[in-house]
Amino acid sequence: MRIVVDQVEKRFVDSKKREVTALKNINFAIEEQEFVVLVGPSGCGKSTLLNIVGGLLSPSSGEVYFEGLASEKEPRLGIVFQEIALFPWRTVYENVVFGLEEQGASKQEMQEKGRHYIEMVGLTGFESAYPKQLSGGMRQRAGIARALAVEPDLLLMDEPFSALDAQTRTLMQEELLAIWSRTRLSTLYVTHNIQEAVYLADRVIVLSRHPGQIKAEIRIDLPKTGRDQEEHRAAFERYSNEIWQLIRHDAQEALKEG
Repeated sequence: MRIVVDQVEKRFVDSKKREVTALKNINFAIEEQEFVVLVGPSGCGKSTLLNIVGGLLSPSSGEVYFEGLASEKEPRLGIVFQEIALFPWRTVYENVVFGLEEQGASKQEMQEKGRHYIEMVGLTGFESAYPKQLSGGMRQRAGIARALAVEPDLLLMDEPFSALDAQTRTLMQEELLAIWSRTRLSTLYVTHNIQEAVYLADRVIVLSRHPGQIKAEIRIDLPKTGRDQEEHRAAFERYSNEIWQLIRHDAQEALKEG
């Protein structure tokens, strides 16, 4: 299955009644099992684009479509946001199986998949815990397990680790790669962190400042795991620097606007 973003534009009216173009002429595809990362300066429309791909926003023009799905089948999407939107009154298990419940899955299917994905994200033993009893990293893992449990055609992640401290963030990036190597899910991931983009991506799409347009697509030609090891350091730095040079001017301009 392939996800195609075709000539997408997004316009909206701001508080001063002016029409603003947030995204312009966006064209790319996510191949089967590909991990694509969107990166760019603040205000470039990364999250808007992710929400359009996820069907949470409509494009002003253009379309997003899924190739290779049976025509009558709705694509299944798993979404993980920066704000971990777990239901505080539901346990870890109840949160993880929420999407399955909505799909009308049997109790047995919910138990099997719930256990499987809770184990996959390393939360076995915490099934009965409530979100307030978990650390930030554990809450985010529960959110990832919930997104995985519906076995989505596409996994969408919007800066999922940006609220975590640096050490937890690094561990979560490692966890995510381990999970991806087991599930091989087509993934669209948004971040403003260049090192995170290079560490995770098969391909990085760099967006310009408003209106957000694709400035470059960079294929990360490194092994999927172990990119932080010494033997890959020079290549890793080269990719990071290439992306930074593409973003630098736009990021400085964004800073001036505050």
